[in-house]
Amino acid sequence: MKNRTSRRPRVAIIGTRGYPSFYGGFETAVRHIAPALVDAGWDVVVYGRSGVILDDAQADTRVERRTTRGIESKSLSTLSFGLTAVLDALFRQVDVALVMNVANGFWLPLLRARGIPVAINVDGIEWERAKWGRLAKLVFLSGAHLSARSANVLIADAVAIVDYWRGRFGKTSTFIPYGAEETEMLPVPLGLVRREYVLVVARFVPENTIEAFFEAVPKLAENRDVVIVGSSGYGGDLDQKARELADRHAHVRWLGHLSDDGLLYALWQHAGAYFHGHSVGGTNPALVQAMALGAPIVALDTVYNREVLGPEHTAFTSANGDDIAARISALLSDPAEQEQTSERGITRARQHYSWRDVSARYEAVLRALLRRSKGKEG
Repeated sequence: MKNRTSRRPRVAIIGTRGYPSFYGGFETAVRHIAPALVDAGWDVVVYGRSGVILDDAQADTRVERRTTRGIESKSLSTLSFGLTAVLDALFRQVDVALVMNVANGFWLPLLRARGIPVAINVDGIEWERAKWGRLAKLVFLSGAHLSARSANVLIADAVAIVDYWRGRFGKTSTFIPYGAEETEMLPVPLGLVRREYVLVVARFVPENTIEAFFEAVPKLAENRDVVIVGSSGYGGDLDQKARELADRHAHVRWLGHLSDDGLLYALWQHAGAYFHGHSVGGTNPALVQAMALGAPIVALDTVYNREVLGPEHTAFTSANGDDIAARISALLSDPAEQEQTSERGITRARQHYSWRDVSARYEAVLRALLRRSKGKEG
């Protein structure tokens, strides 16, 4: 690369659907990290997918957006769009790459061959997720091995993920969690009653315990409103089940995937019980955001959820529909516990999950890679 010292350093962010997108955790992170990097003195280009609807009204115009093509399917989209983004980045003045998702580990040698140092966010343990078939799990695991071998820095969003990568791959990772936004108290949305309704926000995949939650819905909906936010993203049986629940029960609302942060934040702020059934993965951004907004949380007992919620939070161990209904109903019937849980979550989020701190830690990682790269050139 020429003239690196005569211009602002340039980072390419690869592996998300685009900027600013509201699809998932990676997209949420990039919405905050990209503008923060610009403020810290970087030129930032975020690669995205063709055909994805972005919220241009919330875009920081200082962040460059590039779109590449790929195969839009459940099994091939990450690989194909990741490859075309990497190929495009090879022919541009990129000093450092921030890559999301170990499936893109296949393409890291291309960046390294071009002299571009790489930090990769390894996400969760995708090869253990029930939603993937055998071939997809093999792809993720192979990508993880290549990431461990080729990345300059591995970033893990949970301490438990750091421990996993050390034990499985013998590699040290840098821990950087997801952050959360605070906002003023918003009006109670959709004609609901504060602290009187049940909320779930999740992608419709087996490891999010969504089927068991759906089993609990008829009992909960007898005398409470139940709001379901999410979808599979590709259609399927669970989408059909959500539609049937909404059609059959007057108190059930299925909102699908929401890109309206204001509505989603209001739903979290005023919920009587927020169900979080995610069983695998690291720090879940929805859980962190719900906690920051004061949602009383009923969470599955996993090492990842315990890490986020802290030692004072009591999680549930059963993924049975009747047990879920009982735990949620008990919380809805205990206003004092609702408020105590809410206040503990807000305090913990402020202490441990600030987007300002998260973005600064990403910037520090990239800055260290830049210095190391320049040192080698010199």
